Amino acid sequence: MLDQIWLLPSLPLLGFLSLVLTAGGLPKKAVAVIGAGSVGLSFVVALLAAMEFLGSGEESYSQLLWTWMAVGNFSPGFSFYVDGLTVVMMLVITGVGFLIHLYSTGFMIDDPGYSRFFSYMNLFVAAMLTLVLADNLVLLYLGWEGVGLCSYLLIGFWYSNPDNGYAARKAFVVTRVGDTSMAIGLFLLFAQLGTLNIQDMLHAAEQQWAVGSSLAIAASLLLLGGAVGKSAQLPLQTWLPDAMAGPTPISALIHAATMVTAGVYLIARTHILFELAPSVQELVAWIGLATLLMAGFTALTQHDIKRILAYSTISQIGYMFLGLGVGAWSASVFHLMTHAFFKALLFLGAGTVILSLHHEHDIFKMGGKRKQLPVAFLSFLIGGLALAAFPYTSGFFSKDEILLAALEMEGPGMWLWLGGVVGAFFTGIYTFRLIFVVFFGESQGHDGEKEVAGWNMAGPLFVLMLLSLFGGFITVPVDAVFSHGQAHEEHHVSALIHGIMIAVPLLGIGVSYLFYGSRQLSVDKLMNSSLAKSLHRFWFSGWGMDGLYNFLFVRPFLFLARINRKDIIDWLYGGVVEITRAGHSLVARSQTGSLRWYALSLAAGVVLVVTLGVVL
Repeated sequence: MLDQIWLLPSLPLLGFLSLVLTAGGLPKKAVAVIGAGSVGLSFVVALLAAMEFLGSGEESYSQLLWTWMAVGNFSPGFSFYVDGLTVVMMLVITGVGFLIHLYSTGFMIDDPGYSRFFSYMNLFVAAMLTLVLADNLVLLYLGWEGVGLCSYLLIGFWYSNPDNGYAARKAFVVTRVGDTSMAIGLFLLFAQLGTLNIQDMLHAAEQQWAVGSSLAIAASLLLLGGAVGKSAQLPLQTWLPDAMAGPTPISALIHAATMVTAGVYLIARTHILFELAPSVQELVAWIGLATLLMAGFTALTQHDIKRILAYSTISQIGYMFLGLGVGAWSASVFHLMTHAFFKALLFLGAGTVILSLHHEHDIFKMGGKRKQLPVAFLSFLIGGLALAAFPYTSGFFSKDEILLAALEMEGPGMWLWLGGVVGAFFTGIYTFRLIFVVFFGESQGHDGEKEVAGWNMAGPLFVLMLLSLFGGFITVPVDAVFSHGQAHEEHHVSALIHGIMIAVPLLGIGVSYLFYGSRQLSVDKLMNSSLAKSLHRFWFSGWGMDGLYNFLFVRPFLFLARINRKDIIDWLYGGVVEITRAGHSLVARSQTGSLRWYALSLAAGVVLVVTLGVVL
């Protein structure tokens, strides 16, 4: 089946074309079959190809479809590369993607843009698969920009609301900053190494650049710029919370399970470059730590159910960056996979809550919904346990690997580990704050509604519940990618350290229970102090990052736009036009129609020419 790997992006791409060319003219059942079925078939192909590849014992497989362009020595192709990392990514994208598509057939059934929604979703899956299958950075960049386009289209899906359009533009513009950095990085790599084939480029970098080389540092920093933009890490994280403007399944697919992990994939795929630039690799760890803490504090203050999960996503990707920065490549990819399971579950569970409660988003207008919304409650309970790294759930195993690797890192390892543990404590608080407020206590309204959860919505939720519980026992076949065939190194830490890492998330859950479950501690009393109120405002605003960017970039741009309302460039061209018109007017006045005037003008011209000739 490996020789049919080209079917992976082709099937959802054909689904996209079918839905676009029919322009919404197909029945909804046909749209659902094409939209979800194309991704389901892609998952079958991915599963069969993965089984064949893993059974072959080979470290990699390449497939050249055709040469894309040929300019001198530059001849990138439409060609795919499969190794352990690719296997994990393609199974996550198609597997979780299919479950989300299937859920969407029920969630979006009453939307007039039903066919348009699935066409965008299919195009996204095709672009994401192209990104992870590409064997060269040009094709990877094509998929990279493809998912950026789809993100814009899907965030602004309900375009009649101006706020949704603003959120879509914000995501597009902010991620363009990172994409520009990445593009410059590709130019530098090609100029210095002569190739953009990923494996050839990494081999050439190892041969030509010493550890700590300025070129390695520059290339890694530029690629890191692209990664922080797409994966919503500091300082380009501000677009992701506003991206919740799109339908909830979009949040599950693009902004939790797949697209935002593209930056993690990019760093993991080019890990040799970062190993050649240790200072940049350590910077990746610090960016991840700062982001996970900042987003965790912000999630504590939010009341929109989707924004809480959005900041949680930013925080969990921060853990992946932390793992990449300390060299725990396999653990970061492992967390990428488990995060896709439990965060897709949480977002789809949130979709069930929102749809059942007539599009209510404020968690403080819910309350006591565990019996009214049993499937959503079970989804949040299992997803929340995995997110909070409850022992032996999927999130526990992957987060544990990252923190242990951070602890064993020389130099700042202890501080990185400590920061990660603090982040785990606050994860337990904000996760179960959400669960206790929505599903326990007294009802705050919406009592008469029934849970909207048909088989096509409940089925994917139950599958994701199982994956969230037991996904930690899945072995990700990526050690050979990062260790060149060496065995995975075991961690050697004390039982005390293990105990702390188990106890801290549980302590966070306990604190949350005291404040929001049993209410033995009062949030209102805590908020009486001016310091608490100030911190709440600061954290609620996302640490003032939007305000800072508005001050530094948006307001100056709008000021210049107002000054340039009539466009200085048009004014320059307008001046040329006016001068031409004035010259034409003067010439026109000389055309009087009088023969004597023409004779006099001719004579004067002759005299002037002769005089000039004599003088000169």
